[in-house]
Amino acid sequence: MNILYDERVDGALPAVDKSALLAELHAALPDLELLHTAEDLKPYECDGLSAYRSVPMLVALPERIEQVQALLRLCHVRKVPVVARGAGTGLSGGALPLEKGILLVMARFNRILEVNPQGRFARVQPGVRNLAISQAAAPHGLYYAPDPSSQIACSIGGNVAENAGGVHCLKYGLTVHNLLKVDILTVEGEHLTLGSDALDSPGFDLLALFTGSEGMLGIVTEVTVKLLPRPQVARVLLASFDSVEKAGRAVADIIAAGIIPGGLEMMDNLSIRAAEDFIHAGYPVDAAAILLCELDGVEADVQDDCERVDGVLRAAGATDVRLACDEAERVRFWAGRKNAFPAVGRISPDYYCMDGTIPRRELPRVLHGIAELSEEFGLRVANVFHAGDGNMHPLILFDANVPGELERAEAIGGRILELCVAVGGSITGEHGVGREKINQMCAQFNSDELTLFHAVKAAFDPDRLLNPGKNIPTLHRCAEFGAMHVHHGQLPFPDLERF
Repeated sequence: MNILYDERVDGALPAVDKSALLAELHAALPDLELLHTAEDLKPYECDGLSAYRSVPMLVALPERIEQVQALLRLCHVRKVPVVARGAGTGLSGGALPLEKGILLVMARFNRILEVNPQGRFARVQPGVRNLAISQAAAPHGLYYAPDPSSQIACSIGGNVAENAGGVHCLKYGLTVHNLLKVDILTVEGEHLTLGSDALDSPGFDLLALFTGSEGMLGIVTEVTVKLLPRPQVARVLLASFDSVEKAGRAVADIIAAGIIPGGLEMMDNLSIRAAEDFIHAGYPVDAAAILLCELDGVEADVQDDCERVDGVLRAAGATDVRLACDEAERVRFWAGRKNAFPAVGRISPDYYCMDGTIPRRELPRVLHGIAELSEEFGLRVANVFHAGDGNMHPLILFDANVPGELERAEAIGGRILELCVAVGGSITGEHGVGREKINQMCAQFNSDELTLFHAVKAAFDPDRLLNPGKNIPTLHRCAEFGAMHVHHGQLPFPDLERF
């Protein structure tokens, strides 16, 4: 892909003697499994965003914290970059390895250390799957709230790195809102605990700073998460609309009515048809858009909220509103939404998944803007997103085998993110910046802000050895991006009002 990133990545990194480094690691850590042959390294060349590929120099598969500490200390002395990786489900190139660096895979740290029903928390290692936490807590009537669509596979360490959300983050918050503490190792192998067992801790809130830092400040070794009681009742309403703009307005109307659903999701016709063909969830395939609204709590409150939301949806122009008749249908409704990404993958050779966030009030305008961009670039876009908190996931459909389509997909993706910024939003909500959105960071932040970000990075990692080239562009890179950008460094869509 024609992506720009920090000059230190790969080509500008100092040469490393792979054989000498491998021998030194074997001598210092004889029980650490290291992958070094071409066939062993190839499976680690990308994360979930497979458009970007880079084969690592070495892959380390530690099983003990002492191994990670020793590896970091040696790499720090030798100035060898280290990129941490969990389950590899990320969608922004955040765990993309470096050809001149070590990929540190934390997947074998997969033990649930403690589930404490009295304190309502769980201590887990970073390689534990998101869904496994809720499964372990279920016998106590508890669960872990953040639920990314990839929760069956994604690891909690990666969730911390990207500040992952999910379909229920509107009411229950993102990863950062559901953590008590995180144990990390610095680039020098020093152990730090951020946060505490209490709901608050003295000093600066370094836990919040670290969450979402994309592996640039330290390596996660243990996570203590909050557990919540399972709601007594959960009901889902499925509302059909004859336009995406009406569905977008209905989202704002629900929140304005003082109702905070457990989940409020939106899908357009292209994603509805793909999901229905794949999952058979019972979606209306002739609808221009649908909203899934889940209300949870005690029976009396949920019943009242369902009636109120039904009225709001119909007043907003819903052509039909259905209440899931039982738990099985509720699960099917959500299965269609959570499998929307793989479903879209069945109707296109490739797709490019974006992740931007906008104010809820701007949903109709931005959806119209995306439709215009789709027509301009000649590529279909399926819209699937967490409508309640304005976190959009446009899926840009293309065929990498057709010359020029990959570049057009990248271009429209950048324009969509810049549109999000132009209406007061952000270039990411939960997927992170990684390597994918490094250019759009230049559209969102000014030079003073980027300089501050680099200062924070330097405080933890002055030699830029942890995941270099991701998340924060250099000012030189932003100047280059502004010079080559079609808008000459200015935000796009100056005539935004037409949307």
